[in-house]
Amino acid sequence: MNADSAPPTLADLFDAAARIAPYAHATPVLTSRALNADTGAQLYFKAEHLQRVGAFKFRGACNAVFGLDDHSAARGVVTHSSGNHGAALALAAQLRGIPCHVVVPDGAVRAKLAAIAHYGAVLHHCAPTIAAREAMCAQVQADTGGRSVHPYTDPAVIAGQGTAALELLSAQPDLDALVVPLGGGGLAAGTALAMQALAPSCRLYLAEPSGAADGARSFARGVLDHEVVPNTICDGLRGTLGAINFDMLRAADAQVLTVDDAQTLAALRLLWTRSKQLIEPSSATVLAAVQQNRALFEGRKVGVILSGGNVDLDTLPALLASPA
Repeated sequence: MNADSAPPTLADLFDAAARIAPYAHATPVLTSRALNADTGAQLYFKAEHLQRVGAFKFRGACNAVFGLDDHSAARGVVTHSSGNHGAALALAAQLRGIPCHVVVPDGAVRAKLAAIAHYGAVLHHCAPTIAAREAMCAQVQADTGGRSVHPYTDPAVIAGQGTAALELLSAQPDLDALVVPLGGGGLAAGTALAMQALAPSCRLYLAEPSGAADGARSFARGVLDHEVVPNTICDGLRGTLGAINFDMLRAADAQVLTVDDAQTLAALRLLWTRSKQLIEPSSATVLAAVQQNRALFEGRKVGVILSGGNVDLDTLPALLASPA
């Protein structure tokens, strides 16, 4: 599944903001006195779980779909996704009236697969590996002639994802730090682009599950290291860090902070009970990272992006259970 090699520019970011404005929600920025007291920081939560399809992914998918010329768009779009990106691309394609094909791995969250189908995409099932996803995407693209829209390395997707941070930094221009979840790196790279435009002195931190820490390994080695078999409850963060994303994040001097699933679930429960916001585990990594690195954030103004709220209802008993 190919993507253009050139990273998006600041002009691409602002073009994306204008392009998606008729379709995407400008999500609110939330605060919580209880969570500020818990962390010692002044936290500003960008509520992307309230975005269309319940995740920031709609921003990038919408920008990619509506950025296509009419001839290319008529053949439709193709991607692979464990859930949120697939639903986002399906909705964007539905809004434009074009076909959408989504390759989904076996074992993906059923609620997220149902959402993809709800928005009208054709689902193609494959083995739960990145190699299997890429191979089937290539086959579907060859069969349909559709345009590949990679979940996190497509420059149009990265620029679209960056509009979440663009909105946050426009509302809170004096942030000292910004924390985003790290999976494939689309949101993180887009955030770095927005910070370059509006907050060059703000520091970027990447919250990554320790059970899928290819980002931490890559930053430590200075080269991409994908020798990790993901094992984390954060299904939205199991993708391997993209090359274009890695380069953009290194240029932004981003720092990876790993958190384990127990820390993430504790943060999830705290967010649910204190803020009453229904987020998914991948979103809770940002609060967990702030909690586990208090010395980095105490006394600072910190933006955190809550990336999504598509919780698998079948997992609720485990998510709500008190830790032993």
